[in-house]
Amino acid sequence: MRRALVVIDVQNEYETGRLPIEYPSLDLSLRNIGRAMDAAQANDIPVVVVQDTGSPDDPVFAEGSAGWKLHEVVSDRPRQHLVRKVTPGAFTGNDLDSWLRTHHVDTVAIVGFMAHHCVDTSARQAMHVGYAAEVLADATGTVTLSHERGKVGAKQLYETTMIVLHSRFAAVVSTDEWLKASESGEPLHPAGLLASIMT
Repeated sequence: MRRALVVIDVQNEYETGRLPIEYPSLDLSLRNIGRAMDAAQANDIPVVVVQDTGSPDDPVFAEGSAGWKLHEVVSDRPRQHLVRKVTPGAFTGNDLDSWLRTHHVDTVAIVGFMAHHCVDTSARQAMHVGYAAEVLADATGTVTLSHERGKVGAKQLYETTMIVLHSRFAAVVSTDEWLKASESGEPLHPAGLLASIMT
């Protein structure tokens, strides 16, 4: 197997902008994102950074704005490739898929923001186009959602997203678990839908 670490949207918007991460804490997720990037470099795992990029007049992630810029945890660390996206899916509208295939990657480990949105979408996309997907649960986070259809708190939304992903789409593991697997080359697997329903 050949892993890549895909670092999704670790941008200032989630710390000092209009989308502050609520759960798990941003301090925890940023620390684990840094640990994963450092381990990837140490274990010859390529790092791809994904940057959400909006139009100059967009309210969030407007290209060139302070919130659009990569967080220093990511910008200060080496990477092998950078892609930009304009939709939730990291595989849409850029060369991520072709770059991964050129580098013989068959497994993508995903960290970043937000858990229920771009991380979830990208993990599903990865599985759908033939990659094994891994999500580092304590290297992501989310926010509370509230609109005319209801409200869900950040903790409940995060936990539900991780449970659903692990039931079919991605192996959801802790950063510590992933670090061990990245050193040994051990594959990680989701629980599986039938096993999840029967548990």
